Amino acid sequence: MAHFAELNDSNVVLRVITIADSDADTEANGIAKCKSVLGADTNWKQTSYNTANNVHKLGGTPFRKNYAAKGDTYNSDIDGFVPPKPYTSWQLNTTTGNWDAPVALPDTNVANGGSVWHEWDETNQRWNELE
Repeated sequence: MAHFAELNDSNVVLRVITIADSDADTEANGIAKCKSVLGADTNWKQTSYNTANNVHKLGGTPFRKNYAAKGDTYNSDIDGFVPPKPYTSWQLNTTTGNWDAPVALPDTNVANGGSVWHEWDETNQRWNELE
């Protein structure tokens, strides 16, 4: 199955749909199918269910940085889908298509293999341990 994200005029994802691979042997053909069924005035970009952080989870070639989700934005400068910015201080990582905190997540965090959860403190620009 092929996945396509419908975009509004600001390139924000409105929805993601699945269509048959036979209707999307190319992105252009998939877009044409989406438009024929859902309206010629709609705007579509293909997205990959298997891509996150610009890594293909099955070892293939990553496609458009991240799998699109409702509320994400298609960024044409990096040809990728980007989630909403979580905090004002965070900066877009143009390689992964995600946002980086100004301070790295501690190694002790569960996401880094540790045993402690942390949350971002925007006011003090630091990670705080959760109890």
